[in-house]
Amino acid sequence: MSDLPSHVHIHEEGPREGIQIEPANLSVAEKVSFIEALAQTGVKQIDCVSFVNPKRVPTMADADEVARAIRKKPGVRYTGLWLNQQGLERALSLPLDVVGSIRMTASETFSLRNTNRTIAQTEDEQRSWLSTYRKHGVPLEWGYVMTAFGCSFEGEVPVANVVAMVGRIIDLAAEFDFSLKGIYLADTVGFATPLDIEQRIGAVRERWPDMKIGLHLHDTRGTGMANVYAALRMGVDQFDSSVAGLGGCPFAEHKGAAGNVCTEDIVFMCHEMGIETGIDLEALIECARMAEGLFGHGLPGKVMHAGSLARFRAAA
Repeated sequence: MSDLPSHVHIHEEGPREGIQIEPANLSVAEKVSFIEALAQTGVKQIDCVSFVNPKRVPTMADADEVARAIRKKPGVRYTGLWLNQQGLERALSLPLDVVGSIRMTASETFSLRNTNRTIAQTEDEQRSWLSTYRKHGVPLEWGYVMTAFGCSFEGEVPVANVVAMVGRIIDLAAEFDFSLKGIYLADTVGFATPLDIEQRIGAVRERWPDMKIGLHLHDTRGTGMANVYAALRMGVDQFDSSVAGLGGCPFAEHKGAAGNVCTEDIVFMCHEMGIETGIDLEALIECARMAEGLFGHGLPGKVMHAGSLARFRAAA
């Protein structure tokens, strides 16, 4: 199927998922400067912090300070990630854009490693979140299925399990009279290939033809951009990504290049294909280079090193 979108929406994850796996512990000022620079590129949503146990993710120990220090640009949403009720309560106490989600995992073992909860316990936790969303007037937008393409502990995750988990998320939302904007399928540990993208998106759409689908992809094994392309050909227009290819899950049990699919590489490819993003590629490249300076080592993004094609076209 080939049905390219006219516009792609990017959720920038670098300041949150990128920083959480990096050994360097940036200062609050450095983190805020990075976030504010990204906000000037045209991205409309930036995931800034995660509300997790600092013993497990030490680089997020200052999440509250970072959230309070950001000078916000109008029209940009500044979000955070929580994995439990305590984290949600923290998010609600801070000057962030709290956007409701339902987060389930297709792998029992990964669920235990990531949040110390079984899938059944996680489902009960989601009910607490949904009740809190209702109480505080928090909009519910996306449901997430993590490890939707495979698990480092269990290996293959059957397509049927992914479809069943989507159904459970839809049912959970309905229990609280919420409707979902769509479902994100997350390649949490970097297993996916383009064929997997086609099969799993196809299976969800076969059951729910009108369901909007987003993707959270990792480039762990070098297939990230190929997976983005396969999804674009299926009309997917919503992606999580990280500037410079930062990121990865600290509980994924692999030591390879675990970064998220790279924001500026997606933007470059989309623009060259005639797909709008609303993002200034040159400004984004500067943010990627800024990230290399902050972390003190090379990062896996391609366009940040090669540059865009603008100067070549200008010289022609």
